[in-house]
Amino acid sequence: MTNTRIFLVRHALVEPSARALIYGSMDVALCDLALRQEALSYRWLAARLPVGARWVVTNLSRTRATAAAIFAAGYPEAPLQTEPDLAEQHLGEWQGLSHEAFAEKIRHKPHPFWPHAAEEKPPGGESFAEMVERVAPVLERLAAETPGGDIVIVAHGGSIRASIAHAMGLTPHQALIFSIKNLSLTRLEKQGEAWRVAAVNEEPFTPVAA
Repeated sequence: MTNTRIFLVRHALVEPSARALIYGSMDVALCDLALRQEALSYRWLAARLPVGARWVVTNLSRTRATAAAIFAAGYPEAPLQTEPDLAEQHLGEWQGLSHEAFAEKIRHKPHPFWPHAAEEKPPGGESFAEMVERVAPVLERLAAETPGGDIVIVAHGGSIRASIAHAMGLTPHQALIFSIKNLSLTRLEKQGEAWRVAAVNEEPFTPVAA
């Protein structure tokens, strides 16, 4: 039975002006200061990710910039395949609003660990539940195209949670429970017709000071 391994990396921290907004699928830049401060995380990812893997990014530049930083930290540079359907949730007319203005727009009780409920669908946008339906077939296709191989996907908090939802058969609401930090690593495996979750939200190990 073939075992395809998928390594999902959440992109690095975005610039402060973007973090002040609900940016969703807007194309925002990474934070220059964080790029320097997170050198340990990039070196850890460069050593942790499997050499020779197929690399996938989304159409949003923050994923491509994160991949470039991992290459600069020591991972052998690889071609980047773009998959727009792995992009972050599109929040329609609410993208670009401040967090306070966004909170006034939502119509459902927000999730305890997310700014909005899984069923919340902004005007002109999509709900997180719809995002899970968008991400799932891409995961299946990539796994089918790479039997027995390794795939690194630099993606977003939303699309990584959507991937976990698909692999585990969770409801969208349940999937929003997972913490997916910037530059964390989530590992999924496709064995035959079944999905296995190997790890979620891995971070570099930092020894405790004596």
